[in-house]
Amino acid sequence: MPEITDEFMKQMLATTKSYTAVILKKSSAFKMPDVFPVIWEHGRRNFSLREDGILMIVCPISEDKEMAGIGIFNADAEKTKAIMDEDPAVKAGVLVYEIYPTRSFPGDSLKS
Repeated sequence: MPEITDEFMKQMLATTKSYTAVILKKSSAFKMPDVFPVIWEHGRRNFSLREDGILMIVCPISEDKEMAGIGIFNADAEKTKAIMDEDPAVKAGVLVYEIYPTRSFPGDSLKS
């Protein structure tokens, strides 16, 4: 592992930016395959938000009974709440969400 100095850490921490993390959970109304059309439209909206540069990272979680996904939004908590309140799966009562203001490094990405 490379050595990380205090100076390097201070320099890097000064470059962080505010983001909002969203944790999506399945509600009691989440019953596959009945909810598939709603989840499909939720996914379509996620693609649109990605294209607009608002949803920076989206990670569906399919192997969990409670969790449905994680997203990192390039928006403050208030704007993210407004976005999530209009999500088709949230409006249908199929998914619920929690919002957490966070910070990260602009340009971070998932490796391909």
